[in-house]
Amino acid sequence: MMAPARALAAVLLATSLNALAQTPLPALVQADGALNPAWRFVGFPKAKADIPFTRFEAGRIDGVPAVQVVTASSYGTLVQDWSGPPPARLQWRWRLDAPLSGGQRAPDILTKAGDDAALKVCVMFDHALDRVPFVERTVLRIARSVSGESLPAATVCYVWDSTHPALTQGPNPYTRRVRFISLQGVGAPIARWVTESRDLAADFATLFADELTAGAAAPRITRVLIGADSDNTASTSSGWVADLRWGNSVP
Repeated sequence: MMAPARALAAVLLATSLNALAQTPLPALVQADGALNPAWRFVGFPKAKADIPFTRFEAGRIDGVPAVQVVTASSYGTLVQDWSGPPPARLQWRWRLDAPLSGGQRAPDILTKAGDDAALKVCVMFDHALDRVPFVERTVLRIARSVSGESLPAATVCYVWDSTHPALTQGPNPYTRRVRFISLQGVGAPIARWVTESRDLAADFATLFADELTAGAAAPRITRVLIGADSDNTASTSSGWVADLRWGNSVP
């Protein structure tokens, strides 16, 4: 039988972890209609200061409070530093009003030249460095040192892509530390809300299967972000994101 002190400690630890897992994501848009300052803007480091910022503005469309995301040869993200084990699901709504267009190159998320996304929702994980291949681990350590940022060892991105079929997935062409699933693909509805609900742990296990041991739990989350970029193709796009939250079941 477990000693009373140990039993109490176990209960308190389980309760604490459960409470942390249930900590909600801050709303993207406040009750007063303003962009929530709990979400901070992050652009490229100073080395790429000449690249314009993607624009994020709070607004309403079809009566829904949402964040409008507009690109013009730009890059940018809204980041929330959320820490904890992956909740059951990540849920949100998004709509793309104007796909990437008018650029110098055609968008193609599978290539460096075309690696842009009109909308994306990403989750960063505290993935164990000893699971990362040696060369990539070395590059990551150098990047962390140069940038002064705690760059994640693993990021899962959900993207809205108008070039490839839905559910196309793979590594980012610049770094395998970021891997993506295109939830909306060629032929997806334009200017209409689409609801998403994803099992984060399952998607992490699928995308990073080559770096996981059988049955291993998904690592802790460190950040959640929304974003868009069109700097590689010098194109423009416009879309919206709303109701980003943790969920416990499929809606």
